[in-house]
Amino acid sequence: MSLQNILSNHVKDALKAAYNKEIETVEFQATRKEFAGDITVVIFPMLRFIKGNPVQIGETIGKYLVTHIDAVKDFNVVKGFLNIEITDGYFATVFNHMLEEENYGFSSVNKEEKAIMVEYSSPNTNKPLHLGHIRNNLLGYSVAEILKASGKKVYKTQIINDRGIHICKSMLAWKKFGHGETPESTGIKGDKLVGNYYVKFDQEYKKQIENLISEGLSAEEAKKKAPLILEAQEMLLKWEAGDKEVVALWKKMNGWVYEGFDTTYKNLGVDFDTLYYESNTYLLGKEFVAEGLKTGVFVAEDDGSIWCDLTEEGLDKKIVQRADGTAVYMTQDIGTAIQRIKDFPDVGGMVYTVGNEQDYHFQVLFLILKKLGFDWAKNLYHLSYGMVDLPSGKMKSREGTVVDADDLIDEMTKTAGEISEELGKLDGYSEQEKQELYKIIGLGALKYFILKVDPKKRILFDPKESIDFQGNTGPFIQYTYARIQSIIRKANFDYAVALNPNDRVLDPKEKELIKQLQLFPELIQNAAAQHSPALVANYTYELVKAFNSFYQNVSILGADNTSDKIFRVQLSNQVALTIKNAFAVLGIEVPERM
Repeated sequence: MSLQNILSNHVKDALKAAYNKEIETVEFQATRKEFAGDITVVIFPMLRFIKGNPVQIGETIGKYLVTHIDAVKDFNVVKGFLNIEITDGYFATVFNHMLEEENYGFSSVNKEEKAIMVEYSSPNTNKPLHLGHIRNNLLGYSVAEILKASGKKVYKTQIINDRGIHICKSMLAWKKFGHGETPESTGIKGDKLVGNYYVKFDQEYKKQIENLISEGLSAEEAKKKAPLILEAQEMLLKWEAGDKEVVALWKKMNGWVYEGFDTTYKNLGVDFDTLYYESNTYLLGKEFVAEGLKTGVFVAEDDGSIWCDLTEEGLDKKIVQRADGTAVYMTQDIGTAIQRIKDFPDVGGMVYTVGNEQDYHFQVLFLILKKLGFDWAKNLYHLSYGMVDLPSGKMKSREGTVVDADDLIDEMTKTAGEISEELGKLDGYSEQEKQELYKIIGLGALKYFILKVDPKKRILFDPKESIDFQGNTGPFIQYTYARIQSIIRKANFDYAVALNPNDRVLDPKEKELIKQLQLFPELIQNAAAQHSPALVANYTYELVKAFNSFYQNVSILGADNTSDKIFRVQLSNQVALTIKNAFAVLGIEVPERM
C-alpha cells in the first residue's frame, strides 16, 4: 500500500475518533519547499463536514498520525495545511523494495479482466502517412503500451480505409494520367506515388469546376456535374459490384500503398497485432443495417437511404446507407466493431485513436452499437486528440501541402546529427554508430515533443525546438540516462549489495529522488485510466530534473564512505531503469552513450 493510502486511512480514522465524522477522500499535495515536510494534507475541503478551526483540526490529525504510524516523524500546521515529515527509514525501506522488483512500475497481466483493443493509424490508401498520422500512431501505440504496463491484455490494431470515393479518385487519376508508371519504374515509394495522383485528381477536378462555372453553372452545381467526380462515383459503384478491371486496379494500387506504409511504420517504431480492412468489414456493417431496419433501430427514407434517428439522445439523424445502396463510414465502423468481437471474444472494450474532428462520429457510433444491443458498446472509448499545426499553417492532403512522415523522420535524424556534431561529444564513434544514435535522438525528440502534450490539445510542432538538448525535451532526458550509464560504468565496486535501511541518514536530494521514484507505479495506473502518455512524459521530466539536482549537489562515486557510494549508485541506476521503462511505454529508445 502506498504512503498516501496509508495516511489517507489514518486521517479518516483520526476524524472519526476526534469528531465522529466520516469523509470519503483526503486531499494531498507536495509540501512547499519553504516548509518542513514530505507530504501535505489539505484541511480546507474537510470544513464542509467538520465545523472548526482548520489549524486545530490539522493539529488533531497530526498528533494522531505521529502516535499511530511509525513512518511519521513529525508534523507542522500552516493555516489549513498539515505538513507531514516521514522518517528516513521509511524511504530507505521503500527504496529497497523497488530494487527487489524485476520490472519496477509495471504490473503483470490480470487474466481475470477482459482484454482491450486499441485502434490507431487507420489510414486511407490514397496518400502517404503525414505529420497528423504520426501523432495518431504515437498516441495509439503509447496508450496500448501503457495499458499493458498497467496489467491489461491489449491487442493493437488498425482499420485500413481501402475503399470509397477518395480511393477511387487516386485510381481514376492514375488510370487517366499515369501512363502505366509504377513505384519500380519511377523510384517513388508506393504510397507517395498513389498520393501524387490524389493531388492530381484535385487539380484536374478544380479546372473542370472552373470551366463549368464559366459556362454559367453555380459553384455547387459545377462540383456535382464535373466529369471527373461523376467518373469517380461510377468507379465506386463498379467496385462494389465487383467489376474485374476496377478491382484489379484497386488491388494493384493498394499493394503499392501497403508496402509504403510498412516501411514508415518500421521507421517510426510502431506495430500492430492484427489488421482490418474496410473492404471486408463494410459488408458485415450492411448486414447489421438490414437487421436494424427490421428491428426499428433504423428507418428507410422514400429515396431508399437508411438512417438512424438519434434526436431523443440530443443528436440528430445519421445516414448509415446511401440511397444507391453504397456504404458510408458509419456502415464500415459498425461492421468493424462487431467483427473484432467475433474474432477476439476476450475483448471487452475498445479504444479508438482518432482526431477530434470525428468526436460526433464516435458519439453516434457508440450509441448505434448500444441500440443494436451490444453490451460491450458501453466500454468503447474515443481517444480524441487535437490537430498538429506547423509554423507555416494547416496541412491539406488533397492540395499536397502536408509534411510527409518519412521526410519528417529523415529531417529529425539529420537535425539530431548536426546538433550532436556541434556539441562534439561523439569522439570514438564509428559512422554507423553515429547514424544509429542520430536516429534514436531524432525520433526521441519527435515522439517526446508530441506525447508530452495532453492529447486533447492542439500542437504547434517545431522540429528545431523539439530537438533541443536542454529543457523539457526527449534529448535532454536521453542525455541524463546516458550520463547515469557513464556513472555505472565507472563504478569499480559491487553496488548490488543489500544495505540496511536504518543505517544511514538520507541527504534531502536522495529523499527527493526516492519520493519521485515512488510515484511511478501509481503514475502508470493513472496514465492508463486517463489514456494519457503526457502524464508519463512529464513525470519523466520531473524525475530527470530531480536527478540532475542530486547529481550537481551530492558526490556519487567520490562519496566519503563505501555505504554512501553503493547507495547512490543504486539510486542512480534505479532512476535510469525508471527512465527506460517510462520511455519504453512512450515508444522511445534510450542510448547507452551520448
